[in-house]
Amino acid sequence: MSRFQLTRGATPLLVSMPHAGTRLTPQVEAGLSDRGLSLIDTDWHIPQLYDFLDDLGVSRLQAEYSRYVIDLNRSTDDRPLYAGATTGLFPQVDFDGEPLYRRGCEPSKAARDWALENVWRPYHAALSEELERLRRRFGYAVLFDAHSIRSRVARLFDGQLPDINLGTNDGGSCDPTLSDRLEAICDAQTDYTWVTNGRFKGGFITRHYGMPSDDVHAVQLELSQATYMEEPREADLIEASTTFPYREREATQVQALLKALVEALLAWRPRPEPGTIA
Repeated sequence: MSRFQLTRGATPLLVSMPHAGTRLTPQVEAGLSDRGLSLIDTDWHIPQLYDFLDDLGVSRLQAEYSRYVIDLNRSTDDRPLYAGATTGLFPQVDFDGEPLYRRGCEPSKAARDWALENVWRPYHAALSEELERLRRRFGYAVLFDAHSIRSRVARLFDGQLPDINLGTNDGGSCDPTLSDRLEAICDAQTDYTWVTNGRFKGGFITRHYGMPSDDVHAVQLELSQATYMEEPREADLIEASTTFPYREREATQVQALLKALVEALLAWRPRPEPGTIA
């Protein structure tokens, strides 16, 4: 049974999708509440939204397991990423602060240890190995961490989230000329609101792997789900059978912007070091 899907491309770019998975372990599935079984906090439809990657020759790493089994975008020490409300390596509540598990049915330590060794570590090993392969081949690698989230989550942020949320760990995870290119593309369009390093500055993957000094440049995109799908509106009514449909017309429109951002990453090249010949 696969724990992730890896497609190796022929460009310096790797797109990571750590929260696209929906598979559950038996113990997690048995313990989740009806609301938890809806997997409401999944990055829904992200693989479909980025289905143009293969045609561009881009490497893609896609999680199979749900973030409720283990969150691949958190560190193993479970250190909080933000000062405000967040969720952990082994989430106990959803983004709204609602309990994920029925009382007394949380995963055991053995179940958590299994997820760490058999889900988290293999995903990060594949991520590290693919970035190293690209860096050896091209002299540098670019990591694009693809996410989505509901446009309104009062526990996490005030009001409505911008449509496009770029994160570069406040400029620490990539060369500034790379983020400048992405910002220029966002600034040139008028259909979507956007921000860089707003509420979302990049999770563990962006912060850990984005090391410009080691020729690895990372950017996270947190995309508002209002741009491409039927997102939840009555969060307190979410049940196991709830579905969140893909909206083809809206998705096709935002795909054009996503493709432009990916193409900008592909066209970008690191600046030569001072004193070297370009």
